[in-house]
Amino acid sequence: MKDYQQDFIELAIRADSLQFGSFTLKSGRSSPYFYNSGSIYKGEELSVLGDCYARAIQDQSISFDMLFGPAYKGIGLVHCTAISLSQLFNQNVPIAFNRKEKKDHGESGSIVGSELKGNVLIIDDVITSGTAIRESIEIINLHGANPVGICVALDRQERGLKSNLSAIQEIEKEFSLPVYSIINLSHLLDYFDDRDRAISDSIADYKDRYGVS
Repeated sequence: MKDYQQDFIELAIRADSLQFGSFTLKSGRSSPYFYNSGSIYKGEELSVLGDCYARAIQDQSISFDMLFGPAYKGIGLVHCTAISLSQLFNQNVPIAFNRKEKKDHGESGSIVGSELKGNVLIIDDVITSGTAIRESIEIINLHGANPVGICVALDRQERGLKSNLSAIQEIEKEFSLPVYSIINLSHLLDYFDDRDRAISDSIADYKDRYGVS
């Protein structure tokens, strides 16, 4: 496990963004853990989160011209990621994000920030159903830009209800786009393996039942 991956897990635990217990998901499954990026909202925490995204992007040697954040959670994430890319790696990349509703006054339109052009990397927290990502890809294509990948915080590595593929695998297959993540479920298992056996065992059991190959 890389240092930034451990930093992310420990940040998520401190911020109560990553919780353990019994959580009923939209799928109806009972999960032993739950991740919510909305619980990370303080300045110092957002700085660490942005650093984790930036280091994951750098670690994968992703080539892109700008970042795009899907409304709503992606908006904050794309800002802190861009700041960290500038501070850590001297990459001064433009960003854009979408509104859910168009404005007809002031800064009109549904896109805020840079013009969508060139190769675009999408930044989001998790991919559950893939709806926001599909909308983002459509927006980017409609503006004549080229989506080159998606970077998320956590890959649950969990198959969907209708296939043996995860939501991330379905996106990769449907659009021929790579999806990167700061951590995945296997990283959580590694982290807790020698720290909390009960958590590790519960995650391992869930992975055995619902995990993708």
